[in-house]
Amino acid sequence: MTPTLTLAWKSVRNRKVTALLTILTVAISVILLLGVERIRTQAKESFANTISGTDLIVGGRSGQVNLLLYSVFRIGNATNNIDWRSYQEFSQHRAVEWAIPISLGDSHKGFRVMGTNHSYFEHYRYGRKQPLAFQQGKPFDRLFEAVIGADVARSLNYTIGSEMVIAHGISDVGFSRHDNTPFKVVGILAPTGTPVDKTVHVSLEAIEAIHVGWESGANLGNNPSAEQLQAMNFQPKQITAMLLGLKSKIQTFALQRQINNYPQEPLSAILPGVALHELWGMMSVAEQALMAVSVFVVFAGLLGMLSSLLTSLQERRREMAILRAMGARPRHVFRLLILEASALTFVGLLVGTLGLYTLLTVAGPIIQQSYGINLQMSALSQYEWTLLAAVQLAGTIIGLIPAFRAYRQSLSDGMTIRV
Repeated sequence: MTPTLTLAWKSVRNRKVTALLTILTVAISVILLLGVERIRTQAKESFANTISGTDLIVGGRSGQVNLLLYSVFRIGNATNNIDWRSYQEFSQHRAVEWAIPISLGDSHKGFRVMGTNHSYFEHYRYGRKQPLAFQQGKPFDRLFEAVIGADVARSLNYTIGSEMVIAHGISDVGFSRHDNTPFKVVGILAPTGTPVDKTVHVSLEAIEAIHVGWESGANLGNNPSAEQLQAMNFQPKQITAMLLGLKSKIQTFALQRQINNYPQEPLSAILPGVALHELWGMMSVAEQALMAVSVFVVFAGLLGMLSSLLTSLQERRREMAILRAMGARPRHVFRLLILEASALTFVGLLVGTLGLYTLLTVAGPIIQQSYGINLQMSALSQYEWTLLAAVQLAGTIIGLIPAFRAYRQSLSDGMTIRV
């Protein structure tokens, strides 16, 4: 250890309370800066990983962001439904390899209920084209059977064989529940980190069955029992949206144009990637605002460090004078203060980075469960290293101000006792 470094270490130890407060200020600033960046990037990845391998999403005539939100992320509601005959026509189109029908509108204790068929479990992909897997059980086979996501099972303590009652609409209240048709849980999906985890999956036929005796969202009474409904044959009349996988990517735009110009009813076909890009474009202002807030917090932290160094410099004028009297040159004093500022910033960066990973370990599962954002415990990215280097450089530059003032102080000024 060099003499200057040793002297800087002893000087910091002599002012350990002030140094610890300075380090804590920088650390909190770094936690916020890296935390905002980590949440921003991981949120993008979580949204992008929600759907994979789907070429087109088709729904009632609507904006592409709205269609993406309600069909994939279960946010909001459809402007209009799709006639079942339209689904059959396009699912059998020569360019289509597979089709997944989706029917939304009901809920269970705050979780969305989605009607679909076995194509969903066979063809739906997320992340890097990962298929859905069952943690327990199997797909539904009978009318009143349900497959639930991992978050539904964990939050409601449901297991295989548990019974549930679906409510009409998003509000799960007594008068809107389909009490005459309880569902039995037959499958629990493995966690995916997507809205699939927060969804209750039932068959399209079950969606039709539970609404027998309901008109325009109102229960007209005299609802058939579950046994009576199971003896009937149900055919879907309408669905909310459909996901299409094509045999060749070359046919994507031609089929999209054909669907958008479909004469039987107004439909919209969107590309998931393009819709996601538009969604992030709409949210870019919020991203920039968050980053600006975190940058200002870092700036405030560095100003706090500058204030601490300048205040301590007034208290250390005699110390500087003694160093000068013992042979230290002005450049030695200058280097000492620069080194102290750099060291405090570096330790603050280190503590802040460790604090970030500690928070990710503790709060990561809570954020994933509440918001569906999977915060991975990955190494710092190149951009995050750049942010840390910028903070370190700013801390060193901040140290130039008290160092320059100390450099200009004369020996006589330091030895003079002012009353």
